Amino acid sequence: MTTMLTGTEVVARASGPGLRTLPDMAHETHGAGARLAELLGGSAAPVCVGLDPVPDRMPAELEGLDPIEAIERFSLGILEAVRGRVPCVKIQSACFERHGHLGVAALERVIRNSVDAGFETILDAKRGDIGISARHYAVAAASTGAGWVTLNGYLGEDGILPFLEEGLGVFVLVRTSNPSGDEIQSPACEGGTVASLVGGMVARLGGEPPAGELASVGAVVGATKPESARTLRDVMPRAPFLLPGYGAQGGGAEGVRAALDASGGGVLVPASRSIIRAWESDGNHASWTDSVAAAADRFVEEISTIVGEPIA
Repeated sequence: MTTMLTGTEVVARASGPGLRTLPDMAHETHGAGARLAELLGGSAAPVCVGLDPVPDRMPAELEGLDPIEAIERFSLGILEAVRGRVPCVKIQSACFERHGHLGVAALERVIRNSVDAGFETILDAKRGDIGISARHYAVAAASTGAGWVTLNGYLGEDGILPFLEEGLGVFVLVRTSNPSGDEIQSPACEGGTVASLVGGMVARLGGEPPAGELASVGAVVGATKPESARTLRDVMPRAPFLLPGYGAQGGGAEGVRAALDASGGGVLVPASRSIIRAWESDGNHASWTDSVAAAADRFVEEISTIVGEPIA
């Protein structure tokens, strides 16, 4: 079972002594990456189901409920439907935070259930701050029990180190799939691009994990950007890549293959709407959770045909 910190413990942790250096944290920061590598190695495909619950897009049995109750019950239903089918879930914190403190409490319960069910759990919060604010965010993220958190890397390592200090794995936004990201991430910079400069920071912070493991500092790289993914893989050879944009946003097999590491792995491919809302277009199953389970199985099969072959 996961252990939640009390409010007093969170404040004490965030107000504690300064950050240790990367060498001091080396044995800790490889933990999340080692765990992820082991889990993916025993899975049919390196996939991740994104939990992005929206109150007005609920199955009939959840319609009319209080919004917070609806999104929590929906999320728990998704977890049960994909349990044993996928290794990882990514939980979008904004979908819960918009509902205030009761929504945050529901988020914590969903994360707790996810971890207890054996999923590698990513808190998709995209935090981006420095100093004491970053420490507060880091302690709060760690207190949920999630193993990973997404971060905005464009404030530099000051916005990342506090999360490593808490023993979390991090996925740093490097090359995102949204169109306007090109304006900031693609300009030339120091012989590469701004994105590759951030990628270099990710590689440095992740260090050199033992053979067979992944770094605990990963990168968010859009599956819609295969050329960038290929270049960034050279910059970050040991980092796990989280590849949003596959499917609905236009990313395909080329974007996934471009991000593979030398062993033919090192990627995590998320899908949200195509799985968690499969019941909207699939009337062939007895329940909405059966539709979700079937969609997850199809996604696993699809991605399994793309990954796994060592890169020549």
